[in-house]
Amino acid sequence: MKHLPPDREVTHWSLKMSNFTIIMTEFLLMGFSDTRELQILYSLLFFLFYSAGMMGNLLIVIVTTFDRRLHTPMYFFLRNLSIVDACFLSVTVPQASINSLVNNRAISVTGCAAQIFLFTFMAYVEFTLLTVMARDRYVAICHPLLYPVIMNPRVCMQMTLTCLFTGLLYAGFHTGYTFQLSFCQSNVIHQFFCDIPSLLKISCSETFSNTLSLLGSAVVVGLGCFAFITASYMSIFSTVLRFPVKEDQRKAFSTCVPHIIVVSLFLISGCYVYLQPPSDSGSLKDIILSIFYSIIPPFLNPIIYSLRNKQIKEAARIVMKRMLLLRNKA
Repeated sequence: MKHLPPDREVTHWSLKMSNFTIIMTEFLLMGFSDTRELQILYSLLFFLFYSAGMMGNLLIVIVTTFDRRLHTPMYFFLRNLSIVDACFLSVTVPQASINSLVNNRAISVTGCAAQIFLFTFMAYVEFTLLTVMARDRYVAICHPLLYPVIMNPRVCMQMTLTCLFTGLLYAGFHTGYTFQLSFCQSNVIHQFFCDIPSLLKISCSETFSNTLSLLGSAVVVGLGCFAFITASYMSIFSTVLRFPVKEDQRKAFSTCVPHIIVVSLFLISGCYVYLQPPSDSGSLKDIILSIFYSIIPPFLNPIIYSLRNKQIKEAARIVMKRMLLLRNKA
């Protein structure tokens, strides 16, 4: 990868030496290519991914909001997940697309901190919402008679607010803990967006406690949610296999398969990215892995749910027909 000239890379940098400090005001993100034509091509590809992902997620939000048949806990959580996915895409993709289009890799310290906070927050809320959705499926299949009581609207709202509030605490702690470090080695972040592991690599402070707290909290949250999801689906499968009618088994499995696919995609991509051995310089492989983690899951989620859910597809057709009728009348 071709870096900018040395005088550009050290501009506005915090260089702590014996008796003086220069305040850093910006970072430089990793570029996708040094060829102008490829930069424009990457920018357009990112824009297409972003547009398609936003349209898919917003369609699910609209359908589950206006179709009264979908006003159930399952679709309430699906709507929230789609909102989070739309925000997840908006944290990294527009900035990367604009940077590639205008050939500008700079991002301010404030912008970097905001991106880290939002990215961490969205990732946390995404995973905890997927965990809550596993709980919803467990109650619906294993305790159907008690489902309206256990998963009442108040409980659903409390679960969602808990995900959001704990996500704010989680993201706020790690963002603040990261930016109390000093950065005096390089301002080049080997990533197309700001994330905590990339900043830890370029810090000149002792980062052991940061790495330990990040890894420890990720393991606690990740393993805790994964264990809960696994236990829920073990109970679900055990119950479903005892159904006497094969058609009932098929319907029960059809409501679980999209959720299992989404959880697997999010977990596998995230683990594959962040459990890789650390590298001191960026590579095309690092970018591809980061794209797979930060863009592909929220992009594919609405497609997975729409293709596997007849009610979503039927409601989407009804909403589209209504929109066409209103357009023709206008």
